Amino acid sequence: MKILNYPQDLRAIEKAFSRSEGGDPKVEKIVAGVISAVRRRGDAALQEYTAKFDGKRILAAKLRVDPKVCAAAWRRLPSETKAALEFACDGIENFHRRQLRNGFVLKSAGARLEQRIRPLRRVGVYVPGGRAAYPSTMLMNVIPAQVAGVREIIVATPPVQGKPEDFAPFAAAHLLGVSDRIYQMGGAQAVAAMAFGTKSVPKVDKVVGPGNAFVAAAKRLLYGTIDIDSVAGESEVLIIADDTARPDFIAADLLAQAEHTGGETVVLVGIGARFDFEAVGKELAAQLKTAPRRAQASKSLRNGGIFIRVRTRDEAAEVANLKAPEHMEILTKVPAKIADKVDNVGAVFLGPYTPEPIGDYVAGPNHVLPTGGTARFFSPLGVDDFLKASNVLEFDRAGFDRAAGHVITLAETEGLSAHAEAIRVRQRAK
Repeated sequence: MKILNYPQDLRAIEKAFSRSEGGDPKVEKIVAGVISAVRRRGDAALQEYTAKFDGKRILAAKLRVDPKVCAAAWRRLPSETKAALEFACDGIENFHRRQLRNGFVLKSAGARLEQRIRPLRRVGVYVPGGRAAYPSTMLMNVIPAQVAGVREIIVATPPVQGKPEDFAPFAAAHLLGVSDRIYQMGGAQAVAAMAFGTKSVPKVDKVVGPGNAFVAAAKRLLYGTIDIDSVAGESEVLIIADDTARPDFIAADLLAQAEHTGGETVVLVGIGARFDFEAVGKELAAQLKTAPRRAQASKSLRNGGIFIRVRTRDEAAEVANLKAPEHMEILTKVPAKIADKVDNVGAVFLGPYTPEPIGDYVAGPNHVLPTGGTARFFSPLGVDDFLKASNVLEFDRAGFDRAAGHVITLAETEGLSAHAEAIRVRQRAK
């Protein structure tokens, strides 16, 4: 891959990092039609699109998966897979329990002010499926909702193409205790069904979880009818390395991110004139030869692979802040010194033995992260995403009397006479 130099090639780097903020108009037009049909015709439209897009004819009464199927899926898992899922659950739950926050009460003479924190009542989790299986998606999206205290969690996943008892996310649902609310529905029609509710599918307050372009478009178009976590784009990693980093580690970590779909962005920032990009390139070529998903990885490297040379650690941090990556690995002698200078990032992985896949599966922090530069203003999925705050105000007569004159002044300043009168009517009361 061509090596860009920072800051000399800043314009080329910015262009490489840029992305379209809007969705594909063709996809959004299709999705808008799906949303309208599901809103009008409910289960009938949901069944129609399931047959059209997923190739499965499922009666409305069969949309909901029998919990016995999930229990069977758990029993069929190899013991090492069960142990890995249980290990991951423990780490994810322990990390997210530290995120729980309480409201507060502020008392002053004549007034009591409170912020009250409550969980959402019903949340929808979208888990990609069909021929693919992502039990980690189930864990990362369901566990924070459970920790927050969400009363009802609905899970939507496309109809399984193979044996349902072999579908690992069903096993994960059994482990988490949410197997009684799994629905065989995918794509934009699933998001619409959860947003509006149908005879068979409950209406939810929020939809979280990744999906394809149609799922992303549905979430974008339905935001406001429901809350969403984010509109996720293709995954990405930015690795900052110096000449102490092993080329085989760097190459392996770049390929780990590049193998998803072929649309990923993988960036290597090398510090100093001595950094050996050629050695990394040779390792990439060697590891690609035996990579099972080399077609996807090669495409990602070809279309979204970027090598950037910087002179100093500070310049490496500047490039990272410019990209605002979903994942950032730092493979340098003192990684924390660079990490402290990067504000725009979803998750940071420090040192040679913290590769990004550890965060994907078992470390505990959430792997649902902002993509496409949105780490400038978005955060990882967490417990807060499933909580809402309400404000509670209570004034007695003494507190009211102290505030009344100020309220009247401000109301009249804004020309809202009825606001002022709502105060005066109480002043006149004895």
